[in-house]
Amino acid sequence: MRQKILAEFIGTLFLLATVVGSGIMAENLAGGNVALALWGNTAATGAILVVLILVFGPISGGHFNPAVTLVFLARGDIDRTTAAFYIAIQIVAGIIGVLLAHAMFDVDLMQASPKVRTGVGQWVSEAVATFGLLMAILGCLRHRAEAIPYAVGLYITAGYWFTASTSFANPAVTIARSMTDSFSGIRGGDVPLFIAAQLVGAFLAYFVFRQFGETKSED
Repeated sequence: MRQKILAEFIGTLFLLATVVGSGIMAENLAGGNVALALWGNTAATGAILVVLILVFGPISGGHFNPAVTLVFLARGDIDRTTAAFYIAIQIVAGIIGVLLAHAMFDVDLMQASPKVRTGVGQWVSEAVATFGLLMAILGCLRHRAEAIPYAVGLYITAGYWFTASTSFANPAVTIARSMTDSFSGIRGGDVPLFIAAQLVGAFLAYFVFRQFGETKSED
């Protein structure tokens, strides 16, 4: 269990450090070109997801995401105690990852984002984004589990661009991103409905993929 918790901690920390750090770097270098900044943020996030799942997937399953953990709990792949530890450490590690990104770029450690992300389009986008993330995981898990790191990285790369919300698809990421006043931030008041939409999308994917028959993970 200690190894699994440590894997989830390091993985989620690096995920948020990458999301926020690449957002700060992209904004600094893009010269006001928002599309270019988004692409820099996108490429780094997709790439780090592949690396992190390849490294930590064999240890903890490479969740780094409470929505993924809850779906795996519903499937019976992990128990309630493990899920509770995973979710708690994902949230804590996500916040620390944001602080690390701030430290690396020599900005104020403690921040609050004013960036408004609300409205039906944003909520639908988050449900779609999280459905698609679980689709990538559960679909590959059936026949090509070794492809999950690449499927997840590529899906999130695409999700940054085809969803209006830029595909957070992760409650821990959403909470942590409310603590950065940078390109990747989200206003704290918008977090609860983002998370609600993410959980709707995640469990819709769970119920859809049950129709194809259950496939247990190896974790």
